[in-house]
Amino acid sequence: MATCINEMKLTIPSKSSNESYARVAVSAFAAQLDPGIDELADIRTAVSEAVTNCIIHAYKEKPGNIIISTKLYDNMLIIKIRDSGCGIEDVNKAMEPLYTTGGDERAGLGFAVMQSFMDNVIVKSTPGKGTIVTMEKKLRPKINREKHSDE
Repeated sequence: MATCINEMKLTIPSKSSNESYARVAVSAFAAQLDPGIDELADIRTAVSEAVTNCIIHAYKEKPGNIIISTKLYDNMLIIKIRDSGCGIEDVNKAMEPLYTTGGDERAGLGFAVMQSFMDNVIVKSTPGKGTIVTMEKKLRPKINREKHSDE
């Protein structure tokens, strides 16, 4: 992989009011690579889903911290969202569309949404210790975006 050109680390409490802050902070940081509007929307949506998962599922009993680490490469963005919550018993099952432990008000589409907007999503979890969601997004070079918009 190419050399990391910049990185950011953000720690936020697992409050629902911080979900939009996390989404905006990561997309503003990613803006250094001059992504297209559609790419920024994808990033915001995926971050929103990952942070919401931490808020809803990881910290059921009491609030905790969510740590967001973001690294920029030449045309690649890597985002890690980590919690120290309850963890996931069966990651493969949790990643199935419509599966949820959040009750009837949850759709169970968080991981499916992340996968649809990012190029790669890796979930590692240890029950009782927490979860790390790593998301990768390869950004189109600016010249390709400009050519695409002219068509």
